[in-house]
Amino acid sequence: MRCPHCSEQETRVRESRPADEGGSVRRRRECSSCSHRFTTYERYERGPLYIRKRGGDRQAFDREKLRGGLLRAAHKRPIEDRAIDGIVDRIVAEIEKAGGELEASRVGEMCLEGLHALDRVAYLQFAAVYKQLNVEEVRAELASMSEVPEVPVFAGSHSDGSVRSSSDPA
Repeated sequence: MRCPHCSEQETRVRESRPADEGGSVRRRRECSSCSHRFTTYERYERGPLYIRKRGGDRQAFDREKLRGGLLRAAHKRPIEDRAIDGIVDRIVAEIEKAGGELEASRVGEMCLEGLHALDRVAYLQFAAVYKQLNVEEVRAELASMSEVPEVPVFAGSHSDGSVRSSSDPA
């Protein structure tokens, strides 16, 4: 690493530590010639990510395109943007784990899984477009969703909306 003060090529690493929540390494360096100290950051550079389409074509992965599709499905639903970003982050991690390329069908499945866990209406909206469902298929999907019990927000909630346990005085 070249010294930014005197341009000497020889520098020593004095200290290294993780930075950016483990996404990079911060190195404190000292010039062998002028003793000037400076900091450098070393980051992993991701390679390009690809999606293998149904027809076999390979397309560059577009994070914003995926995020936009999920946001359209969640439009006017009580879903925070960071929950959508979490789905996208899991998909990116899966693509990286698979060597930088993943089948489009697997990406679609992961979107459906993520939306199903967040909001059933958003899931159904995404599924209707992704799976190109007709009216009968939407009805069947709704029927299968009604078979799965709804998970309550609070395990100890009462019908009046209270979260107090029955032993708590009013």
